[in-house]
Amino acid sequence: MGILSRSAVSRKPNETMRLIVTTFVGVVLGFFIGVSFPSLSLTKLNLPSSILPSMDLLHVRESGDEKTWQPVNSISSRSTEAQNVTNTSKIWVPSNPRGAERLPPQIVAAESDFYLRRLWGNPNEDLKSKPQYLVTFTVGYDQRMNIDTAVKKFSGNFTILLFHYDGRTTEWDEFEWSKQAIHVSVRKQTKWWYAKRFLHPAIVAQYDYIFIWDEDLGVEHFNAEEYIKLVRKHGLEISQPGLEPNKGLTWQMTKRRGDREVHKETDEKPGWCSDPHLPPCAAFVEIMAPVFSRDAWRCVWHLIQNDLVHGWGLDFALRKCVEPAHEKIGVVDSQWIVHQTVPSLGSQGESHDGKKPWQGVRERCRKEWTMFQDRLSKAEIQYFKAREIGSSNSTVH
Repeated sequence: MGILSRSAVSRKPNETMRLIVTTFVGVVLGFFIGVSFPSLSLTKLNLPSSILPSMDLLHVRESGDEKTWQPVNSISSRSTEAQNVTNTSKIWVPSNPRGAERLPPQIVAAESDFYLRRLWGNPNEDLKSKPQYLVTFTVGYDQRMNIDTAVKKFSGNFTILLFHYDGRTTEWDEFEWSKQAIHVSVRKQTKWWYAKRFLHPAIVAQYDYIFIWDEDLGVEHFNAEEYIKLVRKHGLEISQPGLEPNKGLTWQMTKRRGDREVHKETDEKPGWCSDPHLPPCAAFVEIMAPVFSRDAWRCVWHLIQNDLVHGWGLDFALRKCVEPAHEKIGVVDSQWIVHQTVPSLGSQGESHDGKKPWQGVRERCRKEWTMFQDRLSKAEIQYFKAREIGSSNSTVH
């Protein structure tokens, strides 16, 4: 027993020494293997996409003495834009229009127009002239004679665009000017539906002024070129011609005054105006024959609601797009029109619950007015509330 006990004791130091030597050799061997091969990054492994999303890969991020673990996918997604910027073999221009960041700026065509072009020849020789202004009419064929008269009041410096709510377009070729006009046909839609979809600011950017007119306007005392001169002279960003006092008059603001070129304010019925600089006493035009500058239209287009097609209430909100509104919105008196009040839009409705077509259309108009006012009011409240929260947070920090 004594011999076996001494033998066991003598083997323990040998086993301990062998373990130490083996560990040392393993460490040295691992070191040489590590420095002999390039580092391996899990983010560069070519693994199947079906595997990667299910793998919770982590990356150590060091900041001073602190180390944090972050998902590799999160780091990769956040660094994509930075890689595009630093990688000289790729293009990434944040100042380009949204979606066009990968294009060189010189090739980006962010704007367009309604200029007609040939299908042959040199593109640089297509245009003999470039109209400065755009006029649109929302029309039905029954009003063709009135539109023919109106179009002739606009010079060749205007692009003519007709929105057809009755689907009849080819018949208009009886008028020579129609062959050079732009025709857009969608049945039973309003001019604000068309405007929202076909008059994007980038599409009409070439035009200094945009006229968006109804089809039932008498223009005997109107000249478009003279109108533009007065608009420029008086600095009007949003305007309309004065209305003949005895025909279709709703608001005193749009009533023509015979003793001046332009007016920008008026007196209304008692209690109608809480502020003399606010609608309907100032900063106000109606939606039947508005004229917008290019800059004003950029704002107004965004104000038009996609689903509210009649535009009711829009006239009271146009002031949001110019500043000061009571100086930049006005009525041109010396170039006036007559609102003939042809109820063509009402006939485009449908009978429902015993109501006539025009009654349904009128109810929709009133409902849209309420909806628009409610949306605008809530949007402004939310905006200022968010500003207060943001201001208070910045003060706290």
